[in-house]
Amino acid sequence: MLTTAREAELSDGIVDDAFKERVALRLERVQAAMTRQISRGTGLLATIGATAPFVGLFGTVWGIMNSFIGISESHTTNLAVVAPGIAEALLATAMGLVAAIPAVVIYNHLVRVIGGYRTLLDDASAQLLLMISRGQHGRAAMLSRAAE
Repeated sequence: MLTTAREAELSDGIVDDAFKERVALRLERVQAAMTRQISRGTGLLATIGATAPFVGLFGTVWGIMNSFIGISESHTTNLAVVAPGIAEALLATAMGLVAAIPAVVIYNHLVRVIGGYRTLLDDASAQLLLMISRGQHGRAAMLSRAAE
């Protein structure tokens, strides 16, 4: 909360409603910047979690198509003809799930942690604004200490 101490310094110790508004604005900007910084990379996790199953599904369809092509070329449903395509399909499905499941789990964990961090910042900002609005003597000195 060094930004509050800086605003108190720039305001020459004058604590009025305009000071409170400037502090609130500064605190909002700090919170927005910290949220952007801590959220970096979560979009990639969300994208992987959302698209990996479809990539696996595409591979599954591709493998099954190869099985049908093998059946039509050999005119038999022998396991030796069908197995490679089915194995290809199962591998593609497994790879999609191996990519998607951890990405979704990690993304959900990060979203919860980021939400907790934002709540902590909100609480700290609210406490600082409450201290400003109380109007006690020696507010500028108190704000500097509170910001530390």
